[in-house]
Amino acid sequence: MRISDWPATERPREKLLERGAGALSDAELLAIFLRTGVTGMSAVDLARQLLTDYGSLDALLAADRKTFTAGRGLGEAKYVQLQAVLEMARRHAGETIRERDVLSDPSATRAYLSLHLARSEHEVFACIFLDNRNRVIAFEEMFRGTIDGAAVYPREVVKAALAHNAAAVILAHNHPSGVAEPSPADRDITRRLVDALGLVDIRVLDHVILAREATTSLAERGMM
Repeated sequence: MRISDWPATERPREKLLERGAGALSDAELLAIFLRTGVTGMSAVDLARQLLTDYGSLDALLAADRKTFTAGRGLGEAKYVQLQAVLEMARRHAGETIRERDVLSDPSATRAYLSLHLARSEHEVFACIFLDNRNRVIAFEEMFRGTIDGAAVYPREVVKAALAHNAAAVILAHNHPSGVAEPSPADRDITRRLVDALGLVDIRVLDHVILAREATTSLAERGMM
């Protein structure tokens, strides 16, 4: 049965307009993005099949170009559309936190960091540089690779913080393994960065570890 033959209250587009996007399932949201199905499958059926194939919506969104475009009903055009949507989400999240005290809305800060880091296939260490009112000056990826004492250089973080005239910093990195628990190396580099930045009177407010399904704040854990 075509989606157009469904009761109006069950069609994804009509359902979204009436009840809001939050009322839709992952498959229904994906169906709206796909717009059309393939032979023998409606857009919703195709969306369900894609979610089954990938295991989750998150895995589909994180797929690289080659993998994504190989999927049934997908292609270069859909890949381009998806990347544009994800970039708009990142920019919107950045605008949401840019003019406010990030400590007043930690969930917005985590959402912003998650959009930038959580889906990366490689470990990325980044910093949010803040002014003296804890407002965002800049977000900067600092290092890529295994996060340990050999990969993260405190002097480079200090140099960047001074270049941005930052008063405070939020540290962040992702765990591609999917586990957001801090390792001994994570705690060690946090202490080193707190000490190094402290020498130039720049505060480290938090170190956030991100995985696809979870985030961990070292400040909330009392590890700072």
